[in-house]
Amino acid sequence: MDAEYCGLQQGSSSSCRTADAVAWGAAQQQKRQRCQGSSSTSSSLQISEPGPLDLNSGEIEEEEEEDYYVEDDCDDDGDGYDEDDYEFDEADFNQHLADKFDDLDLPPGVEATVPWLQKIAAKEEVEEPSKSNNADENADKYKQFKQFDTVHNFSDHHFAKNSQGEPARAWSKRVQHDWKLLEKDLPASIYVRVAEDRMDLLRAAIIGPKGTPYHDGLFFFDVHIPSSYPSGPPLVHYHSGGLRINPNLYNCGKVCLSLLGTWSGKGCEKWNPAQSTLLQVLVSIQALILNEQPYYNEPGYEASANTPHGQRNALEYNDTTFLHSCRTMLYSLRRPPEHFADLVAGHFRVHGHTILAACKYYMEGNDVGSVVPEEELECKSSDAGASSSGSKAPKPGAVKANPLTRRITFNTNLKTLYEDLLMEFNVKGADTRRFIVEKLKKNQPAAV
Repeated sequence: MDAEYCGLQQGSSSSCRTADAVAWGAAQQQKRQRCQGSSSTSSSLQISEPGPLDLNSGEIEEEEEEDYYVEDDCDDDGDGYDEDDYEFDEADFNQHLADKFDDLDLPPGVEATVPWLQKIAAKEEVEEPSKSNNADENADKYKQFKQFDTVHNFSDHHFAKNSQGEPARAWSKRVQHDWKLLEKDLPASIYVRVAEDRMDLLRAAIIGPKGTPYHDGLFFFDVHIPSSYPSGPPLVHYHSGGLRINPNLYNCGKVCLSLLGTWSGKGCEKWNPAQSTLLQVLVSIQALILNEQPYYNEPGYEASANTPHGQRNALEYNDTTFLHSCRTMLYSLRRPPEHFADLVAGHFRVHGHTILAACKYYMEGNDVGSVVPEEELECKSSDAGASSSGSKAPKPGAVKANPLTRRITFNTNLKTLYEDLLMEFNVKGADTRRFIVEKLKKNQPAAV
């Protein structure tokens, strides 16, 4: 080739064309021989084979290269394709392979070990800090969310259109007194916001107590303090979302309680102008309404508490109540009441893991409302909640009075809600890793 190159420099163009023709013909002959399995090579042209290439750099080893191109070399289409004309584009190659994996749901961390997904993983690493920052910001807002605070106004308050007029001085003084009681003595599971320019309006969020079908749920109540207060009780409206989760909480939002004058009562059960307060109202709702067996809140039903019929009905009511409680969670997550968005996001970010664990525990046949054991809350794998039929036999200790058909229906409904909650909690940054891993394992094809 050195002589040919010198001849070219000396103007021997015909010699150059002759050498090119010979080289091209030899290369074509070698390709035909290789496709035909011939071991002979052309003696007129020596071609040095490339050494092994590094797969991680996007190149292909010698044997793989020949196999990759052999179909093209043996193609009789006559399109003149030549492997010497092919220029390897690593970026294009990686993207081509990555496209094939777009629909795969790989566990976290796997992408970084797959060469053609490194580009995608790198992009995710760039986006991850912003997600982390958002999670930290949401966590900070939740930590800073006070149990009692004032806001300017409520635009979505149920009683916002109620005419208040000019408040009397005695009324304002009494309301401010109640505000101070709320700020000082609110239980840790109740949050309150009052309006500066509408002292008659108050909104409360009550967390469902553990050991009840309401546990870790968020329930919102709007309160209106009429001009007759404290001679008469306040008006209270429950944010039901169209669901009746208790005999005392109607789907229209009515709250039935003796202290509010919406149900008959006697003695200390009724409103006392000299002693009753807004704090007492909120604590009574939590303790008397959001209890472990709400079925017996219905007048007359408490007489059947110790009968098989009453126990079965109470269990069925708890099942339905828990399903409605889960639906209420979704409703609040998607449409948080004004001034409580930070509480909703933060609360379910912290308690999402416990709620999902409870869902799975109940789908295994345990009583709804029973306290989930600590070992069930830890990160252990279980396929209980993923059963499509939901027909697992109840665990020892589960109440046998609950019919199997009722349990299957309950599990089917709860499984759908569980999937929705898992998605919503994951978006809010809750600890859902255990449940995501279980979901991925369930979706993997069975080993042959």
